[in-house]
Amino acid sequence: MAYTKEALLTKINEAGRADIIAQFYQQNFVNYLGQTSDTKDFYTEITAEWCLRHLDLLNRIPQITRRTSYRTETHDGCSVNSSSNRTEEHIAMAMFRQGCLPLLGRVLDYQTPLKNTSTDKAGKIDLLAYDGATLRILELKKPDSTETMLRCVLEGWTYLKTVDTAKLLRDFSLPADTPVRASPFVFLNGQQHREMSQHRPQLNLLMEQLDSRPYYIAECQDGDYDVTEGTI
Repeated sequence: MAYTKEALLTKINEAGRADIIAQFYQQNFVNYLGQTSDTKDFYTEITAEWCLRHLDLLNRIPQITRRTSYRTETHDGCSVNSSSNRTEEHIAMAMFRQGCLPLLGRVLDYQTPLKNTSTDKAGKIDLLAYDGATLRILELKKPDSTETMLRCVLEGWTYLKTVDTAKLLRDFSLPADTPVRASPFVFLNGQQHREMSQHRPQLNLLMEQLDSRPYYIAECQDGDYDVTEGTI
């Protein structure tokens, strides 16, 4: 179904309320591909432009302080259920076993929980990586993911605002003044990478405003992963 620009903006405005802004990245329209029926704008460009006009709302995503540690001591990079179809989790565990990633440094953890109570509406950080200067929250997408780059950017940003960064740094024994940034972490030639080769000025500007630099993954012949840095 094709939407007009006005119809899409109606959907965006309905979801862009302060009390539910933490769930904004989960809205279906964030993953809409294609263009509006009237103006021929990319759906994601319209949403990204709305986000740029409402950065104050994105900065008001509420923080959740987890009383227990963000570090899960039982994480060893080995799946409890090897038949699980959670591809992204398996990739994250393989990267954890690899130990270090080019450009990103040491992989500290995967599936880092954000909830404090079971009723909290928060996901898990796919990967945490530390290069000796910066801690990065990496929003990982599997090679055949059909989610948009906009979804990756907004999900990572939501996790960055949700996590208590001071406690996160303490729990992983990192210096208190360590910068914490969120980045899309997607595969070369995947849906998200292809989007970045198209004309997406609003998305690029939003990524710049959120300091959300993308990193692109390639699987090597030996099974390890290589990483290249994208531009915004």
